[in-house]
This record gives sequence, structure tokens and C-alpha cells, in this order.
Amino acid sequence: MPDVQSELERACELEPAKDADAVVGELPQWVVRPTTTAQVADIMRVASAHDLAVVARGAGTKLRWGNRPQRVDVVLDTTGLDALVEHAEGDLILVTGAGRRLETIQQDISASGQQLGIDPARKGTVGGAVATASTGPLRLRHGAVRDLVIGMTFVRADGVVAHSGGKVVKNVAGYDLAKIMTGSYGTLGVITEVAFRLHPIPQGRRWVSVEVDSAQQAHEAVQALVHSQVMAAAIELDWSDGRGQVAVQIVGHADGVDAICEEVIRLLARDAESSTEPPSWWGGEPAGALLKVTYEIGALTQLLEAIGSLRFRGSPGVGTGLLGVSDAVVDVVANLRRESARFGGSVVVLDAPEEARGELDLWGPVRGLELMRSVKQRFDPGRLLSPGRFVGGI
Repeated sequence: MPDVQSELERACELEPAKDADAVVGELPQWVVRPTTTAQVADIMRVASAHDLAVVARGAGTKLRWGNRPQRVDVVLDTTGLDALVEHAEGDLILVTGAGRRLETIQQDISASGQQLGIDPARKGTVGGAVATASTGPLRLRHGAVRDLVIGMTFVRADGVVAHSGGKVVKNVAGYDLAKIMTGSYGTLGVITEVAFRLHPIPQGRRWVSVEVDSAQQAHEAVQALVHSQVMAAAIELDWSDGRGQVAVQIVGHADGVDAICEEVIRLLARDAESSTEPPSWWGGEPAGALLKVTYEIGALTQLLEAIGSLRFRGSPGVGTGLLGVSDAVVDVVANLRRESARFGGSVVVLDAPEEARGELDLWGPVRGLELMRSVKQRFDPGRLLSPGRFVGGI
């Protein structure tokens, strides 16, 4: 389609796709690299006119998450949208291009004594973190990604540029499209800029860790922490083969952190130890096929009993975590979903081998699916944006 290619080339830099550009095995024809929101809008207008399916890609660290797209003609590489648009230190606000890497942002603003409270294991781009709603241990203190996003610029499937929210933390007027876009896996629009609320970097930071030899001990340790007066920044659990380690991050004024650590050690009432560095596993992902589990905070024992010898790493203070599965992925997922009523949660397959994907519903049962489908129909009636990648084939 030479005319289409010419139109895309007029919009921005373009090159033929290579094998490495495949999206879960689906190979596109072209890769485009816009550097402005206007260029993204031009690309989407061409795509809309010629019925081209577009998948947005940042650093590619989470490109295998979600279903294989039903089709993909163009991969839209957002890494050229990497401008640091604005840092309003006095208001604790940051506006950045969607292609800027998370680790770069932390370096950008660290001199001001501020941080962005998103710390996923895979250090990808802002757009990728928002599109997949991926966070890490700091979620307990700062909230999920959608709690940090206060505004967004994105391009609709028809090429129209849309804005949601603003640069004011208390902006609550209107329908919050930024919240809808967060976690939508690029199926509703192409995110080009995001405005975040920031938080001060704490002066003091310590970790307290304790070994746990049973699911009940892990549960008791977490319950002691969440029902105490201690305001932990993060509570994490590393678990495998019926035993593990609970670790707590404590932050605050430099002269007060030691006293809080002593209180945490007293609460855990075991051989807990404090350190100025996190455990080596802190914030990392378990190896193997990757499952995301949610559960009721009070049902940690039931969850750990259900997963058996699997490696679990997650945040029991907010009821979410990741499982690593080395083999029999299909059987493991089926068993955990049968057991999910016991721990009051869900099981989503983030990434799995190709042979397992064909036998799995990656998302499992989802409430509100018809509403989600109606939102997709309203935003992208032609199904041009990452078609099929999200829950229910959206």
C-alpha cells in the first residue's frame, strides 16, 4: 500500500517492521516514531482513513502483557515523546511526555527533593506504566497509578487530540477520562503526555525484615503491621515453598526513623532485623510465567495455602502480588481460579508461553465487561487501537 506508506512518512519517521517489532507474535508492517502529539494525531488520521490497526509501544517491557492483538498494521513507538514538559516544584506537579523513562524522571526531579511514586520492577516508560497500571511497593503509601495521574493528553482513534484533568491536584470537574485511560492497555487512545502529582523524598528510610515459616506467621506479621499506628511506606512479602520473608519500609524524618523501626521490631515479635538497604528481592518480579493475583488483606493465609510451592512476591498491605509459574501454567491458573473464592480475589495472566496462551483466558471473569465494551465502542468504534488485547477481546 504505497499511498498509505507515503502518508505515514509525511506524518513522521517510519521504517519497515522487523521480527523484534512483533506484538505477542503478530508482526506489523511499519513502525512509526512520532515526537509530538500533532504527529500522533496525523498518524491516527491516516490509520482511521485506511483501517490500519495501531499498537502503541514504549520501552517494550510490557508488550507481551495482555492478549495477542487480533491484527496490527502499525506499531507506534512513543519513545520520541520524551520531553519533560513542566516541573512545578512548589505545587508538586510534573508534566511529561509519555515516552520518557521512569528512571529518567526520577533523576530529573531528585535534586528538588521530590519523587514520582511509581516503582514497577520493569523500568519502562511513563505511558507504559499508565497504560498497564503497573506499580510496585510504594503503592501502599502513594496509591495506585490512577491516584497519581491528575491530567492527560491523548489522541483518539480518529486523530482528535483530547485532554483530561489538569495540573491542579484538586481538579475534580467533569468526567475523568484519565482514570479510564489508566490500565486500558492502549485500547482507548494513544497517551502522549501525563500530569502527575509528586511526593517529597523522605529524609530517612529504613527496612525491617523478618523470616516467616508458615502462612499463618506471614498473615500474623502483616496483620500486626496494618492494624498498628505505624505508617509503613510499604509492606512486601517474598514467599516460596511454604516459607518466606516479610519486609517493611519505614520513612520519615531522619531522627525519627530509628524509633519507628524499634516499634516495628516489637510488633513483629520475632528475630526481625533493620537495615538501611532493602532485601535483594524487594520490588522484583518472580521468574517464569507471570500471574497477577488480588486478594482480601485478611485472606493472606488462604492465598498462600492455595499457591502451594509457587513463588509469590507482592504487597499484602494492599492485597496484590505476582506469581511466577515455571510449568503447567494452564493447570495452575485453573486451580487458582477455582480457589479464588477462598481468598476473595482474582487471577490475571500477564505473560505466559505461547503454547499456554492458546488454552487460557488471560483475564478470567471480569465484572462490568459490558460497560467496558460500550466505552471501547464509544472511543474506538472501528477497533483500530490494540484490537483484542484487553479483557473480553476489547
